[in-house]
Amino acid sequence: MTAPPGTLSQGTPAPVRIVLADDERMVRTALRMILDAEPGLEVVAEAATGAEAVSVVRAHRPDVVLMDVRMPEVDGIRATEQILGSMQDPPRVVVVTTFENDAYVYDALRVGAAGFLLKRAEPEELIAAVRLVARSDSLLYPAAVRGLAAAHARRSPAAPAWAARLTGREADVLRLIAQGLTNSEMSTRLGVGPATVKTHVAAVLAKTGARDRTQAVIAAYETGFITPG
Repeated sequence: MTAPPGTLSQGTPAPVRIVLADDERMVRTALRMILDAEPGLEVVAEAATGAEAVSVVRAHRPDVVLMDVRMPEVDGIRATEQILGSMQDPPRVVVVTTFENDAYVYDALRVGAAGFLLKRAEPEELIAAVRLVARSDSLLYPAAVRGLAAAHARRSPAAPAWAARLTGREADVLRLIAQGLTNSEMSTRLGVGPATVKTHVAAVLAKTGARDRTQAVIAAYETGFITPG
């Protein structure tokens, strides 16, 4: 993920910089109108294909990318994979889709997308989703991620090696991440300070080899550490 939005002169927060990738111009226009009208959010570029999205993201280095999952030339899955695999400090990618329980969406999460957003989402949901992934302190739509994992996870028959390396508290934290709790909520639930929770989350990501919380949850489901239901 890119560094959290910084600050401008006199302490003014820098805006969350966004790239829109969708092959339908009307969709991009609608998203831009919603996002640019919101204080603290700024659309810096658009792309009409997956290949163009990769190029634009490398050039503009945004904080968040809204990526259509189905596009010509290179689809959103491969574009996400290329962006996250080729940049030193990649942005957070949110795939945008028409269908919630879609294998394409799950594949995008598997390769590194931070979450997904339905095209029929209300403007308030869109804005909240962008702000949430930019902060990176919670899981976007945890119930929906669990549903996707239940339907599409490619489960390994062997227990993951990293499971044995988790402490008991780290295992608890991973399960709470899968439930969608924020650091503050986990702090209350576990009776420890926010700094301690942050340390545990960092350890969970390191031991699971996950890029972010979404990847940790996907790993937990695919290895059977967490079972659907």
